[in-house]
Amino acid sequence: MAALWWAVIASGIYHGVNPGMGWPLAVSAALFEQKPSALLRALAALAIGHFMAMTAILLPFSMMITLVEYETQIRIGAGILVIALGIYLLINRRHPRFLARVKPSRLGLWSFLAALAHGGGLMLVPIYLGICAVADLDAGHTAAYTLMSSNVGVAFAVATAHTAAMMLAGGVLAAGMYFWLGLKFLSKTWFNLDVVWALSLIIVGIIAIWHTIA
Repeated sequence: MAALWWAVIASGIYHGVNPGMGWPLAVSAALFEQKPSALLRALAALAIGHFMAMTAILLPFSMMITLVEYETQIRIGAGILVIALGIYLLINRRHPRFLARVKPSRLGLWSFLAALAHGGGLMLVPIYLGICAVADLDAGHTAAYTLMSSNVGVAFAVATAHTAAMMLAGGVLAAGMYFWLGLKFLSKTWFNLDVVWALSLIIVGIIAIWHTIA
């Protein structure tokens, strides 16, 4: 269980470091307005959008009463889905065009759509299902309402811990670029994690399936 929660935090840090999740946009906003407060506002908007994306993915799973009876099948299915998305992203390297159409002033919406498009929330599903540990419950003596309430709480806790870790990592990078290194340094040292991101989705899916079967 502790390892699963650390996985939630580690994936948040990983998302935060990934430029595709938006921290360079926070740097850009702060440089454009020439105000440190703009950096914080942009990071807050990115955090809200990312949190909403995580909960939008996790909440439907938390409300599934069938999770009790078909937990193994659902966890394996989620793992296969994550692997499939990773393979798709390896084959199709182009970024979703609709993200470029979102106005810079709507960072929250951009963050929400980016997390969904890149599979950020989907990556958390196998980890979340493992944390729920539904198989350990006596379904015959557990009220459906209690079960769903517990799982919904876990979903919010996972999304909160993940988003907090993400914004801490992304915020440190954004602050470093804005206060010390500058946009010129960023343009010269840009790193692309697209392949690493796709491979990580595949690895998470494989580990989830292996852990479920084991």
